[in-house]
Order: sequence, then C-alpha cells, then structure tokens
Amino acid sequence: MFAGALDLGVLSPALPALGASFGVGPRDLAWVFTLYLLANVVAIPVMTKLADAYGRRPVYILCVSIFAAGSVLAIAAPSYAIFLAARAIQAAGAGGIFPVATAAIADRIPLERRGAALGLVAATWGVAAVLGPILGGLITSFASWHWVFACNIPLAIVVIIMARTTVPTRAAKARGPLDVAGVVTLAIGLLATMCLLTRLYAVNGTVNAPLAWGLLAVAALAFALCALVERRAAQPVIPPRFFRDRQMLTTYALEVLIGALEGALFFIPAALVAGEHLSYAAAGGVAALGALCFVGTIPLAGRALDRVGSRAVLVVGTSFTGAGLLIFALGFGQLPLALLSMVIAGVGFGSLLGAPTRYIVTSRAGPEQRAGAVGLLSIMLIIGQIVGGSLGGGVAASHGNPVAGYRVAYLVFTGIAVVATLLTAALASRSRERAAALPSS
Repeated sequence: MFAGALDLGVLSPALPALGASFGVGPRDLAWVFTLYLLANVVAIPVMTKLADAYGRRPVYILCVSIFAAGSVLAIAAPSYAIFLAARAIQAAGAGGIFPVATAAIADRIPLERRGAALGLVAATWGVAAVLGPILGGLITSFASWHWVFACNIPLAIVVIIMARTTVPTRAAKARGPLDVAGVVTLAIGLLATMCLLTRLYAVNGTVNAPLAWGLLAVAALAFALCALVERRAAQPVIPPRFFRDRQMLTTYALEVLIGALEGALFFIPAALVAGEHLSYAAAGGVAALGALCFVGTIPLAGRALDRVGSRAVLVVGTSFTGAGLLIFALGFGQLPLALLSMVIAGVGFGSLLGAPTRYIVTSRAGPEQRAGAVGLLSIMLIIGQIVGGSLGGGVAASHGNPVAGYRVAYLVFTGIAVVATLLTAALASRSRERAAALPSS
C-alpha cells in the first residue's frame, strides 16, 4: 500500500526530466497523473467485486502483480504513449490493492485491534506524502527518473510471497452484478473531460472552439447516460440516493473541488524547476515541506471537528489553501515566498483532506449506508483530482512561456479555492449538524 501511495508524490519532481526525455510539455505531462487516477476509478469497483466473489488472497496477489508489471513497463518504455499505458496498468493494480487490503484487515484483525491496524494504513499515506517528493527529487537528480519505479519490483515480490500465507482466502460471496454500464459511462465521461481540459486552449491561450464543443458533447452525453444507468442499477457505482440530501450533496460537490485543488500539488515541483531554476532534489524538498505541514495539521483538524464543527474546519482549510496558492502564483522567482506558500497551503490541505467531509458523511448516512457513502466520497475526490490535474496541465501549456503558464494555472486554482470557500456556506452549522447526527448515533 505504501508503494501505491508513494507512486503519485514520488513522480512530481521527476516531471521536468520525464518531459525532456520524451519531448512533451505540461499539457501532456498532466496525463501521467490523470490517466493513473482514471484507471484507479475503473479498477476499484471491478477488483473489489472480484475480491468479494473469489477471495481476498488471489485478487490481492493479482493486483500486486499487475502493479509490478506496470512498473517494469514504465522503466523500459521507449515512447511516451507506452509509458502512459504502463501508468494505466500500474493504476489498475493499485486500484485493487487499497480496498482489498483494507477488507483483508477487517477480515483478519479482531475488532479491538482493528483501529490500530487501520491507523497504520492511514499512516502510510502521510509518510508517502512527505517522503515521495524527497525521494523522487533525489533519485531524478543523482540517477534517472526510470529508477523511481525500480523499488516497486523487489517489494512486490516480497509482498506476493508474504501474501500467500498472511492474506485471508475466504470470499464474502457477495451477490449482485458489477455495474459495468455505470463504470464504462463514467470512464468515458471522465476521459472526454480530461481531453477537453488538457486541449481546451491553444498555445496562445485562445480556446480551441471546435474541439472543445465536440469533447463537451461527448462528456455531457456520457454523464447523462451514467445518471440514467445508475438510477436502474442494482448496485450502482454512484448511488443516486446520496444526492437527495442537501448536506450530502454539498459535501460531495466540495469533495470534487478539494480533489481539483489537490491536482495543484502535482505540478509544484515542475513549477519550481521552471520558475526558481531549482534542482529536482531541491524542488522535491520544497514540496515535501508542504506535505509535512499537511500531515502535521491532520490530527489538529480532527480534534477541531468536535469543538467547532465541520463547516468551520472546511472554511479554514479552503481559505488557507487559496491564500497559499495565491502567494505561490504571485511569488514566482522568489524562493522565500514559495516556502511561505507551501507552509500556508500545507495547513489548508491538512484541514481539507483529514476528516471533515468524512465526518459529515458518516454522521449524515445511516449505519447500513455509511460504507457506500464513504466509498462515493473517495470517487468524488478522484474525479476532482482528474479535473484539477487536467486543468492545471492544459492552462500551464497554453501560454508558451512555462513561468507565465504555471502562474496563470495557480491563479485558476486560487479561484477554485474561493468557490470552495463560498460553497461551505451551504453546509449546516455545528448545532444543526450535531442535532441531525443524534438519532443515528
């Protein structure tokens, strides 16, 4: 799980070197992250359904093997197209590793020790967020970006050997069909959206109207079909019932915006290399400073939820994130401002990505619906990350000059943070939130 969590952050400092190796710019580099996330969205429901039907162990070993195979192909990729295919293969494996491993923990660990075990799982994400940019920068500076993927292979071999004896084999034998139509229509809609956002602007910043209208039509049709399919599906990927409550609807909309803001993190090292002329290692270190503040803020934000409520925590989070991204956009070329922006934005992201939206969803949904409600929250976050990553890459590449492009991109991300701050006003107050949660507690 740590290798999968590391796989996004560790690549950020390597983007400039990777782009130079394949001769591509920010517009195409965005696909390194967005295609990975798209394959994740598709893989999660497929792999979890297989794990419930055929058992945790064989599906978990399959997922780790697929992840390792994608890593091998990424190292040896002779072209950017094959490299992107390798990323999609990696994501298909990672999309099953996380939920299947979590389910295996629930199967194997007694209830009185399960919280500590799941806490270790959460800790892997925090450690990966801090170490990823540092490791990626150091490996790229002193070796090559290819070696970023090398550590996955021996680790996968060890995990597969251990999984043969430690991962439980029993299957839940869950009934009900996989929502194939929902997965396919959602994937087509997201793919069209990715193409739209990365290709929306020409190099001079003007809108490519014919292409934009065509892709917009495809995306709109796919999402409309997805909505119709999900209403009739026995086990929908995106259950419509969760959108009937205003508090839940607002929370899911906020999660998409939070994911879009998280897309801004993908390009920070590349922007630092372009604007500050830092080395890959130094750019990774600056990004790691933001990740360190993010990880340190998460427990504080969690405690604040009980004292001031989710709305107040989310307001602070969106405001700090917006302020940090604005300083980053306006302070290009000044390293002290970049460091300050990382601290401020890191505090903001720690408030947003800790627990507030999950706090709302688990308080609002009934006991029998909580797992589905939280699962949908994860899907909304990934959708936002896809949108943010595509938008950031497309805008950054639309101004010719990388410095100007990244500045405009981070001003756009600042605007998204402002919209998210305004949207928090639609959430329930702390008193109303607690009153609504009392009957189900």
